[in-house]
Amino acid sequence: MGKGKLYLVPTPIGNLKDITLRALEVLQSVDEIAAEDTRTSLKLLNHFNIKKTLFSYHKHNEQGKSLDIINKLNNGINIALITDAGTPGISDPGSVIVEKCIEENIEFEVLPGATAITTALVYSGLDTTKFIFRGFLPRENKERNPVIEELKNVRDTIILYEAPHRLLNTLGYINENLGNRKIAVCRELTKLYEEIYRGRISEAIEFFTESRPRGEFVLVIEGKSDEDIKSEREALWSDLSIEEHLIKVIESGIDKKEAIKIVAKERGLTKKEVYKYSVNL
Repeated sequence: MGKGKLYLVPTPIGNLKDITLRALEVLQSVDEIAAEDTRTSLKLLNHFNIKKTLFSYHKHNEQGKSLDIINKLNNGINIALITDAGTPGISDPGSVIVEKCIEENIEFEVLPGATAITTALVYSGLDTTKFIFRGFLPRENKERNPVIEELKNVRDTIILYEAPHRLLNTLGYINENLGNRKIAVCRELTKLYEEIYRGRISEAIEFFTESRPRGEFVLVIEGKSDEDIKSEREALWSDLSIEEHLIKVIESGIDKKEAIKIVAKERGLTKKEVYKYSVNL
C-alpha cells in the first residue's frame, strides 16, 4: 500500500460562496478531515453535503495529532486539513504538520483560497507592493514591545489581526508607538456586515469608541514614510556643525570619502562644500 496524501484546504472567511470548486472536490475525495473545530467545520461540510470522518486538530493538540496524521498517511489514508476560516498555517494550525511531512518525505498539497490578509490589504488603499503580516500582537507589553520595536522603522505596510474586545487597546498602543499613521480597519470581511474604516489611527480610536467594535478585525497600517525617516535623520544632526556631522558618520565605521557624500546628501549641500570641512579630520 502506498502512502496517503495530505491536503491543506482553505475555507471561506465568511461568505460560504468563496469556497473553490477544487476545495470541494478534495473534501469529497479524501478519507478523513482534520478540523480546527469539528463543530464549526461540520456546519460547512453539511452545507455542501459532504459526509466524512472528522477529527480535531487545533493549536493545543497540534504536536501530538501531527504524529497521528503522519501514521495515517503512512498507512495510505488521504487527509484534508481545514481550519475555522482561511488558509491552514496562517495564524492557524498547519505549519507543524507541513514540517513533519517534509521530514518524513510525505506528499502534501496546499490549495490556494480565501485569506483575510490580501483581501484587507487591497481594501486598505495602502501600498500593496510590500507588506509584513504579524498576526495577533501578544497581549502583554513585555512580549509585544519587542514586536512593535521591529515594526517601527519598516517602510512596508503592516497587517495585524485583532479581536473586538482588544481593538481599542491595540489601536491606542499602535498610535503611541508607531505614531498617528494611516490605517484601514477591516471588519467582518466577506460577511453581511463587512465594514472598512479608513483614516488616521487617532480617528479610528474615536470612531470605535463611539461605535462598539464587533466581529473579527484586520488592521492594515501604513509603513514608515520617507518624510518621517528624513525628519528623524535631520534630528540626529540638526544641532551639529558640518565638521561634527562628518565625525559622527566616520565614527560609525564609514570612510571619509563616503562620509562626505552622506553628509552632503543629508544637508542638501554639494560634496565640494562639505569637503573643505573634512581636510583637517
